Amino acid sequence: MDVAREAGVSYATVSRVVNNKEYVKSDTRERVLKAITSLGYVVNQQARSLAGGRSYAVGLLVRDLGSSYMGEIVKGIDDALSAAQYNLMLYTTHRRKIKERIYVNNLIQGMTDGLLLVLPENLEAYLETLDQTHFPYVLIDHQGLDERTPVVITTNWQGGYDATRYLIELGHRRIGFITGMMDMLSSQDRLNGYQAALRDHGLPVDPQLVYEGTFYQPGGYSGAQSLLQLPEPPTAIFASNDVMAFGVMEAVRDAGLRIPSDISVIGFDNISQASQVAPPLTTVAQPLEQLGREAVRMLLMRMNNPEQPIERSILPTTLIIRQSCDVPRNV
Repeated sequence: MDVAREAGVSYATVSRVVNNKEYVKSDTRERVLKAITSLGYVVNQQARSLAGGRSYAVGLLVRDLGSSYMGEIVKGIDDALSAAQYNLMLYTTHRRKIKERIYVNNLIQGMTDGLLLVLPENLEAYLETLDQTHFPYVLIDHQGLDERTPVVITTNWQGGYDATRYLIELGHRRIGFITGMMDMLSSQDRLNGYQAALRDHGLPVDPQLVYEGTFYQPGGYSGAQSLLQLPEPPTAIFASNDVMAFGVMEAVRDAGLRIPSDISVIGFDNISQASQVAPPLTTVAQPLEQLGREAVRMLLMRMNNPEQPIERSILPTTLIIRQSCDVPRNV
């Protein structure tokens, strides 16, 4: 083998370096890596996997990379995989179900040892194949199709309940709610938590106060506009994620109102920008980086112990109180 001859080591040593194995001296590893670089050697991950070895790569499918929400999850995944000496193969589906199915089918054909999916939209097209072939995978921020699916999620219902209860305790009685995409269970859970808090505190569940959003900033803006134009507008608006809450804040200011003296605003996720807007946004924190790290832990466990029972990990949400909420006027 050219790399072994160039570095002056055995083929077995080159194999250990390429496969990220231990028990290779640092100077020897450096010589092998230099030889690989100088010779332009590229590891054929798929051929190695078909030959019975591991690719030491994990596939990750996401919708897009245009939000801090996704960026923080990916950071947690990347950090955890790097620590475990695995490579990351990232694919963006741009919400195209056909692309999602094609990417999954490609990734499980020897390109990767495992698969992570953040908010997948086309599970029905390939989940049975993953299960039948026993290919290791974990869903992130998605409850799966049934209890037999390995997932890592957060307490979305409790987060929706806690945020609404906080606003009620401040004295708000008309609380607008902007949902996420309602084909997602996390959106449904947050809405259900909001409604449960209202009922538990003797307040009516008014459909006029619920606006179906998109998880994107324009949806928050248009939702706030609609709510503020009601004959009896809300004194607080709860958006199902921080990005929509930023749209709410913009719409409130465009209406000539102040936050929080005229209207309170609360979000969900606690992305990094939430503490930097003016006023700093009260929100429900999801441990986004931890979601990614926990998913990697679960995936590596399944890759190394395929017979272990299915694990479903639920991480807690936390209400983060900042300065975008206050008692309603005239209370």
